[in-house]
Amino acid sequence: MNHLIDLDNYLAQDIAEMHPSEIAKLLKELNDEDFEVCIPKIPNELIAYVILEMPDRYFGDIVDRIETQDLSASLKELESDDQTDFMQELEEHNEDMAQEVFASLDKDDQQDILELKQYDENEAGAYMQKELFSTKEDENTDAVIKRFARLRKSNELENIQYLFVTDDHNSLTFGVSLEDLLIFDFKISVIENIRQSSSDEFTPIVGYDRQSIDEIVNLFKEYDLSVMPIVDEKNFLVGRITSDDIYDIINEQATEQMYNMAGVDDDAEEEDDIIQAGRKRAIWLGLNLLTAIAASIVIGMFSSTLQSIVALAILMPIVASMGGNAGTQSLTVVVRQLALGDIASKDALRTIKKEVILSIGNGLLFALVMGVIAYLWFSQAMLGVVIALSMVINLFAAGLFGAGVPLLLKKLNIDPAIGSTVILTTVTDIVGFLSFLGLATIILL
Repeated sequence: MNHLIDLDNYLAQDIAEMHPSEIAKLLKELNDEDFEVCIPKIPNELIAYVILEMPDRYFGDIVDRIETQDLSASLKELESDDQTDFMQELEEHNEDMAQEVFASLDKDDQQDILELKQYDENEAGAYMQKELFSTKEDENTDAVIKRFARLRKSNELENIQYLFVTDDHNSLTFGVSLEDLLIFDFKISVIENIRQSSSDEFTPIVGYDRQSIDEIVNLFKEYDLSVMPIVDEKNFLVGRITSDDIYDIINEQATEQMYNMAGVDDDAEEEDDIIQAGRKRAIWLGLNLLTAIAASIVIGMFSSTLQSIVALAILMPIVASMGGNAGTQSLTVVVRQLALGDIASKDALRTIKKEVILSIGNGLLFALVMGVIAYLWFSQAMLGVVIALSMVINLFAAGLFGAGVPLLLKKLNIDPAIGSTVILTTVTDIVGFLSFLGLATIILL
């Protein structure tokens, strides 16, 4: 009990000065009893930020311990994109609470949330925020700077790096960094300052609200952007996407890619629903079972050979294992490079050629090593030749399919990380067993 009192005093004194990520880290370390004590001590203005920093499985545990009015007050502190994400999560958890919280928001916040919810999760509009700093072309520069200072002091604007310039119809025309804005001539309008400089310098890289978020991510990487204005099909300025959101998207995509390669579902793994996660994993394990049966059928075709030469059963897993590992290396490199956009369509042949050469090179090296080991182990020179030839064949297949399968799936508009591992495992197992036992049948019997 004393521990709880110490925690209570600590939180009352220091938690208001902590960053939301620090509070989230603290919450994850607490036991259930301390967790329940901690939640009410979080200041209202930080609650929503903390929840967004926490894994999804904590969402219900936190919001159920917070008064609705406190949750509403905290939600008003968020930017529009985070508000939308929060409300969608809250709707899934408790529809009645979500409606009550939504009704308490300002009309402008409600309108922004409703607008952002109209976009699909793969569209840029779903990730943009409505808060931005813009001006008409003919506004005086001095007035623009004074307006920005007033909005910033009142905390109506945060994380602003660019001034977006529009015409009288709200159509985006230019983008000016705050650094450039400060060296403008304050006595003349923004457009006059722009015309006195190179207009190309103030032409922004623009994204469209219905554009794929993957394309937006690639533009941020390509041009090293900190912020991007988002326009609709009529070129009307509708929002912006900032680099912090892009970092989150990149991390989510990397996590999803790793999970897909392992045959698990990232959404299911984030939840505490063991049945759902188990069902998702069982699907891939079922596919792996089928591939294992296929490999066993190949082995069964050479049962007489295995009975005649027991050494084959001892050495056989080595061939399949080496092929599987070599294929995984090629697969991982190619899938990651595809995700980063480092492989263009014209690079497919070059990529496959590189991976095949690397695999054959390693195949020759380890074929020599394993051939010598097999000879010394079983005192059969030809057995060393068989495993050496088989290893070269299997590593060649590993490089070919490890690079070729994800490239083919990408061409078919299928996530290269999904299914590649199962296909590759099937190929390396079957080719490894077939080549090893087939060569053994021909050469040793």
